[in-house]
Amino acid sequence: MTTHDLRSRNWFGRQDLDGFAHRSWLKTEGFSDLVFDGRPVIGIANSWSELNNCNAHLRQVAEAVKRGVWSAGGLPLEFPTISLGEILMKPTTMLFRNLMAMDVEECIRAYPLDAVVLLSGCDKTTPAMLMGAASAEVPAVMVTGGPMLRGKWRTEELGSGTDLWRLWGERRAGRLTDEELCEAESCMSRSSGHCMVMGTASTMASMAEALGMTLPGNAAIPAPDSRRLALAELSGRRAVEMARAGGPTPSQILTANAFDNAIRADMAIGGSTNAIVHLVAIAGRVGVPLPLAHFDELSRTTPFLVNVRPSGKYLMEDFFYAGGLPVVMKELLPLLHGEALTVNGKSMADNVRDAKCWNEDVIRPLSVPLASEGGTVILFGNLCPDGAVLKQSAASPHLLVHRGRAVVFEDHEDLHRRIDDPSLPIDETSVLVLKHVGPKGAPGMPEWGAAPIPARLLRKGVKDMVRISDARMSGTSYGTVVLHVAPESAVGGPLALVSDGDAIELDVPKRTLALRVSDEELARRRAAWKPRPPRFTRGYGRLFLDHVLQANEGCDFDYLRGATPVRREDTAGPSHS
Repeated sequence: MTTHDLRSRNWFGRQDLDGFAHRSWLKTEGFSDLVFDGRPVIGIANSWSELNNCNAHLRQVAEAVKRGVWSAGGLPLEFPTISLGEILMKPTTMLFRNLMAMDVEECIRAYPLDAVVLLSGCDKTTPAMLMGAASAEVPAVMVTGGPMLRGKWRTEELGSGTDLWRLWGERRAGRLTDEELCEAESCMSRSSGHCMVMGTASTMASMAEALGMTLPGNAAIPAPDSRRLALAELSGRRAVEMARAGGPTPSQILTANAFDNAIRADMAIGGSTNAIVHLVAIAGRVGVPLPLAHFDELSRTTPFLVNVRPSGKYLMEDFFYAGGLPVVMKELLPLLHGEALTVNGKSMADNVRDAKCWNEDVIRPLSVPLASEGGTVILFGNLCPDGAVLKQSAASPHLLVHRGRAVVFEDHEDLHRRIDDPSLPIDETSVLVLKHVGPKGAPGMPEWGAAPIPARLLRKGVKDMVRISDARMSGTSYGTVVLHVAPESAVGGPLALVSDGDAIELDVPKRTLALRVSDEELARRRAAWKPRPPRFTRGYGRLFLDHVLQANEGCDFDYLRGATPVRREDTAGPSHS
């Protein structure tokens, strides 16, 4: 068999029965002979869905990508992928992130694509697409959907997620009426796009840019802004150039230095705790080890610069107008690997060197940070021997060193059944412990970590408590919340052994989380502990439970780590009936 420089020519350039069939079938869509003249085929992986409000505008974005591909002499072919809508999917989109990554990888692998443009937006769609593309190793460029425009209620600016939790807390405390809540509901989300705070979607868009997998400036352009479509068009053009050059491929961009850059960017922007799980998973696809201790090492030496909710006062629209992620990366250049390659073929330093900040209250200079350390810290101790995470930039300073008595909930249902029970022995010094909400326990590790504060404490003016679980929390959430406790309770981690009344010590400056119970007592409890029966016994759920890794390993499937690049001579074989 003849191997062509362009992978797609093994489908469309063949002068045999298969080539005849491939061209003939595509002509049913109205394409002429001219599109089979040897031009690169660019796949557009589109996670558009009406069930995913964050990605509901991606059809228009795809059309802009096509303009760019056509203008550069390529053939754009759009194809759908699974779309994971964080708000509507139950129990959590995290249960399906790996499934989407498999979908993206196998489509790239099986179709005649010389390069691919990845269209994402909502929390898990961005890491899932990056994971799939990294494993397939075909040249890829990502275009995220962008944040919504800021919400506006009366004279107040609202940020989806962050202000949702705050307003609901006010309603539970009796300080907001149903009518007022309904009014705010209609004012919060007023355009297409993902959450307009520094939640997981904004964070992962920033991570894609910091890794070098998007064109510069992609992360913060608001979804309805025409500049998002212009960037999409340019991304289509760049995909054609990458196809003709044979790269750079994901593995050439997703290096250890690129991940260091992304981690520092995450710490500087006060990014979502979810970024840690996703970055570890993406790194696992290209064979880059990312132990949790490395995140903390970089966090301790990376100042926190971005004043955006939930760790500040502004919204993503303001972040964009201030200069966006290129300004953050320029400020961080003394700490970055500036030579790291990006998808446009230039180094990170070359891309951001001339970035200008237009509002230093939104993006602080490196010399005048909001805090001397990054937004997220890693904790270790006998309660989390494999680590846990806490977002210190969104926590209460008075709780960062705290000792309290545990109030234990065995699962999410138990929490919601008893949290407002007047007889529950809990006060503001208590430590709320939630079990069986991790990768295998929930299953899927939902965003249940920011457990509600009892209504009676809210009415007393309590706004935060220490909360500990093996779950995740929304990147839009805030509070002194310890997450991703590993190993999780469902597999017999120490969290499973905590009982009501146990003393727990949190010391964020020392990065420790300790259960003050004797080793002898813990051994007795361990001997009596029994795992729960599995939630799933068939289908994808069974596959998930059998193969998902723990939070500190990125929650990917054990057999998906490491790339298996497509070969140029790979085709689907004879495709005729």
